[in-house]
Amino acid sequence: MEPEAVEQIELTLLLEGIFQRWGYDFRGYARASVLRRVGDFMRRQGVGRVSDLTARILHDEAFFQALLPQFSVPVTEMFRDPDVYLALRRDVVPYLRTYPFIKVWHAGCASGEEVHSLAILLEEEGLYERSTIYATDLNEAALERARKGTYPLAGMREHSENYLLAGGRGSLSDWYQAGHERVVFDARLRRNVTFARHNLATDHVFSEVHLVLCRNVLIYFDRGLQDRVVGLLADSLVHDGFLCLGSKESLLFSGRREAFDEFDAPRRIFRRRPG
Repeated sequence: MEPEAVEQIELTLLLEGIFQRWGYDFRGYARASVLRRVGDFMRRQGVGRVSDLTARILHDEAFFQALLPQFSVPVTEMFRDPDVYLALRRDVVPYLRTYPFIKVWHAGCASGEEVHSLAILLEEEGLYERSTIYATDLNEAALERARKGTYPLAGMREHSENYLLAGGRGSLSDWYQAGHERVVFDARLRRNVTFARHNLATDHVFSEVHLVLCRNVLIYFDRGLQDRVVGLLADSLVHDGFLCLGSKESLLFSGRREAFDEFDAPRRIFRRRPG
């Protein structure tokens, strides 16, 4: 048997061991991505084989907690893909205005830049006071950064450009204070946000949500897990609620695609069908 085939067997046993021992289910994650991330972790830790990693993972919780962040992808930025936020502002917000209370689920929120972006949008549209945002991620370290709302100053010029392209009504600097190469976003933007750990592979729905953002998350899952997650998102939405995916993601091959209509196909915004 080729070494690559043996390594795949070892990886299968590692993921099964993590699920059986710690309750985290990564068995449906895209194998190439998992193998790359596990390999990076092994090199940093000086572990030679996946089977050696498995033994330590099963018996050392601290070591497992060090590995766990490898399974999340905290890549994000303020007003990422600004045309998407412009579409939300122009085309989705008018529907959200019709609800007395608005519930938003941002699944896979990473370190929270896009959560703050949406909060700014809702504030500027006069909807934040009646909105609740559930911002979830698997990575507790990323969630802690999101709760603090503190980010490097170096990226703010690009983020400010994104904000304006997204239809921002002032200056992004109106929403943060800068100092010592960092910025801190106004705590008012987090007053209606609940940050919580959530595993899309195993955890349950957030019910009666009007808008779900799950952007650039599905691309890391295999087809079976993608279907599971799309079903989870569909079951979380009210009828006629909105789902926003990432620019490289689609419902075209999903087993739950019939639950949605295309609302803005280029920007990957879908609307939950009634019934």
